[in-house]
Amino acid sequence: MTPNEIYLDNSATTPLCREAREAYLAAAESCWGNPSSVHAMGMRAAHALDEARRDIMSAVGLRTGDLILTGSGSEANNIAILGRAYAKARFRERHAGIVSSLGEHASVRLPLERLGREGFDVRTVAAPGGAIDMGELLGMLDRGTALVTVMHTNNETGAVYDIPTIARLVRKAAPEALIHCDATQGLLHGCRNLSTLGVDMITFSAHKLEGPRGIGALWVDRDLIRRGAISPVMLGGGQESGMRPGTSNLPAAAAFAAALKRAAACYGEDIAHLTALRDHLLNRIATDPSLAEIRVNAPSKAAPHIISLTMPSIKSETVLNFLSARGIYVSSGSACSSHKREPSAALSSFGLTEREADTTIRVSLGRANTAEELDALCDALAEGVRTLVRF
Repeated sequence: MTPNEIYLDNSATTPLCREAREAYLAAAESCWGNPSSVHAMGMRAAHALDEARRDIMSAVGLRTGDLILTGSGSEANNIAILGRAYAKARFRERHAGIVSSLGEHASVRLPLERLGREGFDVRTVAAPGGAIDMGELLGMLDRGTALVTVMHTNNETGAVYDIPTIARLVRKAAPEALIHCDATQGLLHGCRNLSTLGVDMITFSAHKLEGPRGIGALWVDRDLIRRGAISPVMLGGGQESGMRPGTSNLPAAAAFAAALKRAAACYGEDIAHLTALRDHLLNRIATDPSLAEIRVNAPSKAAPHIISLTMPSIKSETVLNFLSARGIYVSSGSACSSHKREPSAALSSFGLTEREADTTIRVSLGRANTAEELDALCDALAEGVRTLVRF
């Protein structure tokens, strides 16, 4: 970035932190053997990979279970969902139930759509105002439910869902169901200890936490793989407990561990900083008359780093281009789907109309951001409200 650029799209990706960069280079330069090789260099690499895996789990409060290292959070979601659906022939034969929430990331939503076409009974629960409708969820559960998958933090609205309560409901109403949580946006942005979620599978990713791109993780509760509760969806060399083939990316794993260790060590400081920044932005919007037409889409329980703003009849694409020309970078929603023109399921589930969703932007904060940058954003938004074409 140049000195005059302001990056406010940290939910899309974050800059690589110093600790992750150093760990990546150290592993790449000194331990470049294949961890699957049986010679001494391979065994050193395997030991380093095991150490990185332990460090990743320890940093996020996971002490038991299997950690499957993947190429991304999206891949981890696919392994969890498809791996569970295809684990038992009876799931397909009996049209097993799968329950999720409206507005999930595309890497959850699209595998579920595929399973629906294959005959699975896929149901989605609403989240009006950013809170899962627990009564509706309970009505979707029965003893034929094989999987429940609900994200921890919505990547477009910042809504934090009550996963422990959802897990308790599922355990009682659908005891055979596995519970999966995509914690990619929530981890270390409000969720410090993943073991408190009470679920069977958890997805998270490195590059949302100043780690490298191209590596994610799926944590799986103890013995699920060994007893065939989930099955591999890709086949190959048997790496990652047979669940994810391919030569292990040791440098990325080492960097992943280093980024998580930094984020865990600085958790309280980072949350306080992000919360102060969010409050500064919301106060400016609430008190500045030039911003009075901008609406904040505030969930009942929100992550500190994601703010959803609806502009006054100005298309989000227009706002993004206007801000980008001034070196200010925000998003219109998930970076994975921001180039598509379909209405946002997350914003619709929250309660926005299609027109409102089409005028909504996402500001996502990182630890390097400052109050002065948010003031510059507000000044630019005020100019946009005055000058940009409305529809």
